[in-house]
Order: sequence, then C-alpha cells, then structure tokens
Amino acid sequence: MTETFWRKLLVLQGPGAVALYVAFVVLSIVVTVISISSIAERRANITAEEHMLAQLADHSLARKSDSSPLGAVPSGSPFLQGRTVNIAGAALLQRVAGAITGVGGSVLSSQVDLQKADAKDGWVGLVVSCEVEQSSLQKLLYDIEAGMPFLFIDQLVVDAPETGAEGGRLRVLLSISGQWLGGK
Repeated sequence: MTETFWRKLLVLQGPGAVALYVAFVVLSIVVTVISISSIAERRANITAEEHMLAQLADHSLARKSDSSPLGAVPSGSPFLQGRTVNIAGAALLQRVAGAITGVGGSVLSSQVDLQKADAKDGWVGLVVSCEVEQSSLQKLLYDIEAGMPFLFIDQLVVDAPETGAEGGRLRVLLSISGQWLGGK
C-alpha cells in the first residue's frame, strides 16, 4: 500500500506541479492588477485634489459665489496699511475721500486723529466733512463699512439742505476709525 501511494504521488507530481505553477502565476497577475488599480485611483484622487486646491487659491475670496446671500467678499487687507501711523492715517483719508468722490460727493474738510484714546491699540481716526446727494448717502455709508480695509463709522451727523436751496446736497460729518497693525 505504501508503494502504490508513492507511485500515485509520483504520477501526479508533474500535473500537480504545473497546476501549482499556474495558480501562482494567476495569483501574481491578480495582485499586480489590484496594485496598479489602487495606484491609479490614488493618482486620480491626488490630481483632483490638486485641481481643487488650485481653484481655491485662484478664486478663493475674490470670486462671487452665487450661493452666498452676502455676495462677493471684498479683496484686500482688513487693516490699514502703512509702515508708520502717519502713512496709515493718509491711507485712511485716501480710502474715505475715494469713497466720497466715487458717489459724486466732495470733501469739504478732513482731519486725521492720531491721538485718539484708543490710538495705543492701533486705531486711527478720521473726521471728514463732505457734501453728497441725498440719494448717494446710503451708497457712501455702505462703501465705507463694507469695503476693505474694515472701517467703522463712529459718528454720523447729517444736515439737510435748507428748503428752497438749490442743489439739495446734504452736508455730512463723519467720524471714521480703522485699525492699523503696525503699532503692535
């Protein structure tokens, strides 16, 4: 019985070895295909993430989003720019004067206040007197508070034109402040 067992085993050794070899080759092919598909999937994910990152970098805050109820986010720094507080004050005056002339108004007088009580904390103030049309006042106030840098209207005094006076322009006194980070 042992002899017949060894004979049968010897006879099956050739086909068994071939079957074992074929199974090993098929298993190697399956592992290779799975590995290649996994690598291809990872590369596709990386490419998609790089594309998304490039889109976000190019159009991050300046691009208007249709789904946002607030509209586009203004671009620029939220703080007054300048190497010194005097330059920051000049930038504040330039920004406000540009907003006033942008709505068709005219600046009558202005005074940059660098000695405010909270100037130590980097706040720069401006008092400006101007004339604007009544229909432009809301646009002016929105432009000042919604734009960049962040500006805050501390005080607003509006004098209506005298009845019967020509032109009908409002005299507006604005006290505005913005923060400068150079002092910190």
